[in-house]
Amino acid sequence: MRRKIIAGNWKMNLLKEDAIELFDQLSDQCSLEKSVEMIIFPPSIYLDDFVHRASDSCIQVGAQNFYPRESGAFTGEISVSQIQDLGVGYVLIGHSERRMYFQESDAFLKEKVNSALKHNLKVIFCCGEPVMVREAEEQEKYVLIQLEAALSHLEPTQIANIVIAYEPIWAIGTGKTASADQAEEMHFTIRNWLEKHFSSEVSKNVSIIYGGSCNATNAKELFEKPNIDGGLIGGAALNFDQFLTISENLRNGLH
Repeated sequence: MRRKIIAGNWKMNLLKEDAIELFDQLSDQCSLEKSVEMIIFPPSIYLDDFVHRASDSCIQVGAQNFYPRESGAFTGEISVSQIQDLGVGYVLIGHSERRMYFQESDAFLKEKVNSALKHNLKVIFCCGEPVMVREAEEQEKYVLIQLEAALSHLEPTQIANIVIAYEPIWAIGTGKTASADQAEEMHFTIRNWLEKHFSSEVSKNVSIIYGGSCNATNAKELFEKPNIDGGLIGGAALNFDQFLTISENLRNGLH
């Protein structure tokens, strides 16, 4: 049975005091039931603090980024082994902002996936199309190429540690969102790809979450769709009330 996941990507936001306040608020409200898994991706400089705070919480902590080497002369980077050493459970890989702003290629993302899994880190792997691809109605082809490049080489036991996040780039930080039907269509396509490349068992058990301006208003409709297993939340994750409402919508809409 696949997991229901609500993940908050805080990106490059919040000073330490505000970050701790938000984390503690979520921790106080987070249900201990296993039906929904809550993951927070704070800025990397807060990871050590939050891993320790999460030891008494139902919240899991993930890293927004890492460098896929054990160590070396890579000034300013954080190695995969350092992330593992902190006790972090998840990493984000393939987020559109890493692809666009930092020019992370498909080959580099594949290396990051391999490195994360080697170090027993769970992965939220992001995929999604820009507006021009959507307008040309080539979004399915575009997303499947991303999946092929980074995930198709994995063994079924490895793909079990991957969560796929569909994030249409045209709906990130723009206030726009894919309709529930558009999101479901792509999630269905991704699930079919998993079945073809791995097995029906893998397809049934891998969580696929939506990550394009999901908020307190549209979460209910999105989460009612059979192939949408949760959300990767950006801006709304910085607001306690909104993030809690999104989480409750996922819990109430379990399918």
